Amino acid sequence: MVRLLGRSWAQSGLTFTGLRSARRPEVALRLADPPEGPRQRSRQTPRDRQKPHRPSPVEQRAGQQGGRQDSGLGGGPRRPWTARLRSALSRRSVAGQVFILHVVIVLLLVVTAAVALVLQVRHDSSKEARNRSLAVAETFANAPGTVEALGAPDPTALLQPRAEAARKLSHVDFVVVMNTDGIRYTHPKTDRIGKRFVGNIAPALAGRPVTEEITGTIGPLVQATVPVKNTDGKVVGLVSAGITTAHVGGYVQEHMPMLFAAAGTALALATAGTALVSRRLLRQTRGLGPYEMTRMYEHHDAVLHSVREGVIILSGEGRLVLANDEAQRLLDLPKDAEGRHVSELGLDAGTAGLLASGRVATDEVHLVGDRLLAVNNRPTDRDGGPRGSVATLRDSTELRALSGRAEVARERLKLLYDAGVGIGTSLDVTRTAEELAEVAVPRFADYVSVDLTHTVLNGDEPDGAITELRRTAFSGIRKDAPLYQVGERIRVVDSTPHAQGLRTGQAVLEPDLKSAPGWRAQDPERAARVLDFGIHSLVTVPLRAGGVLMGVANFWRSAKPEPFDEDDLALAEELVARAAVSIDNARRYTREHTMAVTLQRSLLPRNLPQQTALDVAYRYLPAQAGVGGDWFDVLPLPGARVALVVGDVVGHGLHAAATMGRLRTAVHNFSTLDLPPDEILGLLDDMVSRIDQDEAAAGGSATITGATCLYAVYDPVSRRCSVARAGHPLPALVRPDGTVDFPEVPAGPPLGLGGLPFEAVELVLDEGSKLVLYTDGLIEDRYRDIDVGLELLRSALAGADRSPDESCRAVLDALLPARQSDDIALIVARTRALDADGIAEWDVPSDPASVAEVRASVVRQLAEWGLDDMAFTTELLLSELVTNAIRYGGEPIRVRLLRDRSLICEVFDASSTSPHLRYAATTDEGGRGLFLVAQLAERWGTRYTPEGKIIWAEQPLPQV
Repeated sequence: MVRLLGRSWAQSGLTFTGLRSARRPEVALRLADPPEGPRQRSRQTPRDRQKPHRPSPVEQRAGQQGGRQDSGLGGGPRRPWTARLRSALSRRSVAGQVFILHVVIVLLLVVTAAVALVLQVRHDSSKEARNRSLAVAETFANAPGTVEALGAPDPTALLQPRAEAARKLSHVDFVVVMNTDGIRYTHPKTDRIGKRFVGNIAPALAGRPVTEEITGTIGPLVQATVPVKNTDGKVVGLVSAGITTAHVGGYVQEHMPMLFAAAGTALALATAGTALVSRRLLRQTRGLGPYEMTRMYEHHDAVLHSVREGVIILSGEGRLVLANDEAQRLLDLPKDAEGRHVSELGLDAGTAGLLASGRVATDEVHLVGDRLLAVNNRPTDRDGGPRGSVATLRDSTELRALSGRAEVARERLKLLYDAGVGIGTSLDVTRTAEELAEVAVPRFADYVSVDLTHTVLNGDEPDGAITELRRTAFSGIRKDAPLYQVGERIRVVDSTPHAQGLRTGQAVLEPDLKSAPGWRAQDPERAARVLDFGIHSLVTVPLRAGGVLMGVANFWRSAKPEPFDEDDLALAEELVARAAVSIDNARRYTREHTMAVTLQRSLLPRNLPQQTALDVAYRYLPAQAGVGGDWFDVLPLPGARVALVVGDVVGHGLHAAATMGRLRTAVHNFSTLDLPPDEILGLLDDMVSRIDQDEAAAGGSATITGATCLYAVYDPVSRRCSVARAGHPLPALVRPDGTVDFPEVPAGPPLGLGGLPFEAVELVLDEGSKLVLYTDGLIEDRYRDIDVGLELLRSALAGADRSPDESCRAVLDALLPARQSDDIALIVARTRALDADGIAEWDVPSDPASVAEVRASVVRQLAEWGLDDMAFTTELLLSELVTNAIRYGGEPIRVRLLRDRSLICEVFDASSTSPHLRYAATTDEGGRGLFLVAQLAERWGTRYTPEGKIIWAEQPLPQV
């Protein structure tokens, strides 16, 4: 502010006014100053300057007249030139009044001239339109053939083409030929032909042309009407030509750009001339009156002598014109310094040379006595002011020391800010420790190491005393430092700073490692190499969060010669405190993530069950952040059939994993009922709805609604696959020839919504086909649309002669995102068909005598299969099952034997009654058949079909 005030003082011309007419500074000051100038006040004592100033009546009137303008011209900062120009050109100044008056006069002249020109052009255009219309009408009336055409049987046929041609050539809007009754023969608009002409035709019938302005059928217009006379001078018709008012105005508009350009040019030239005149007047008066100038001088003088910054004003010859009190104190100037040359003031050569040269200088430091002065020097003649210079002086002796400490504090605050932003960007314990090491090198330490306990790395809390640490992160200015490397185990010795920090929970400072014997006790040989390497200072800070000690962070110094001090210790504690919270959060997340992953993997199938219907390969990839609820299953069913299940629970975390386990358990239970896929999904939907209702009643918010599922059952005997889905993506089917399609399976609602039934479709699969089931995490991504994902899946699966495992690998290579945000479950099942040699079927009449024939056929079939040892048991099973079907079932009755991984006996009948196992009393004659079946068979049960039911029993094949 002082520099601005000094420059304003010098440029105002108040001080140097007298220099243009006198060489002596004393004369210059007397000529420039008001009756009470700065020399008189500079000799006053401080007590005299503190006396209140009582304005004279003239000054009071000046203050009342100046008002707001006076206060703005006082001791405040100098306003921009635009603001000063607006103030000077206001109505209070002569320059402003002259400028406004000239602009108003020029503007009135320009507007009057423009209006006059517009009216003149409009008048000329209207006159031109009358003349042109009359000339065109007379020319057409006197044209050869016009009279003959009026007497022709069809005048319109002859005259209309001529009239239109004449109209276009002459640039009029119409040429109308009419009879003496005013009926038109021609018109630009053919629908007006035959109608009466609009206008006054009486003068034309009398033989005189007439011109008028009317509103006709095509709008307002100027038209001329002339008679058509024969050789006898008789009027035989009339011709009218005209131009619409819009086109007349168009001629005016053609002249408007030239008119406005001329008006604008005249206004610009006049305004520029007026501005030049006003500017010259402004320079002469500066926009001020005598009262305003007096008050400005008073304010500037008061500010210059009260600020704590020295101000020196020099003339063009290098003589001192003004020095305020602070400048006299800083430079220790003599009392008679004003008016003397700067070289005569007793200053050092450098300072005197800078002040006398008048060159530009910014915060140039000079030693004056025992003070370091920051000097700013500016010439005053840059903007047309008088020759000279203004210099400001500031004592920077204490400021330099303060600025150094402030710079260090700023750097440390910046380091803490960067640590807050850069540490804890991930929920990984190791990565968080690495971020602490990276942010502190080399800005705070030359080497940083972070040592954590093994339990913390696994997500647990340390239990008991810490006796061993593992180096988790290390960063340094060089890679060959002889410190422990990442992964090495470090035993905690009681005399070391590590042990002391872990024992007390406080940071430990070792400013000189050479004189720290306790530190060497841990590994004397390595300690010697560390000292020889140049590492000389250490700060060890324990990593503590919420009362849990997780390890230590070590800060080493080698390249920087100064050792760590107490301020560095405080900064290290702050850095480690921020990092410890992030490491603890990562540790807790690691523990919870490990628990969730363990739960999830325990709920997923560990091994696929043994079966021969499908060759199955699968992949399960949990999300990188948190576990989800994706799941799958391969369930063997009776009759050598296999069920494939894949599902997805919305959300992540323990709740999603637990929900997945509940759904998977329910699917296992429902599959034992051997129901169709759509009925299985219906049962799941009811179960989810009941669970959600129970959660809502208990006040819980974690519902299951939103889970999806796909259930498919494949029969290797018929090669039929029944599929139903609840909001799940479509399955993919790879034919044996390598073509891929997505079979249309009706999309039911997600589980838990209820209200809509599920539908199943049956697919006939060729042997060697691959059925691909997956969850939406495979094809959906935040950067990829689902249609794009399906096309990528189609391309990855295309191709024949690939095993299911190779197909899984190709799919993941093509679709797996760089950062997986959702779980992915993928199943590729290649179909097999049961050999015809392993299937035997018989139709059984509904007659008890046919049981013996069935038993004999079964014995022969088992002999062909080499299963004679199983004949007796199988005879008993089938005889009981067939007898039960004949007695309680309905026709038709069929028996089927399947030789798969086990021997399967199936008896079909058309009834839907379900047999029940019971204990028969000693007096009962029957009721022991199913009990016998249950004892002889490994498994048995009943499944229902649309035509009836099948009772089946399985026996293990003998070990070969």
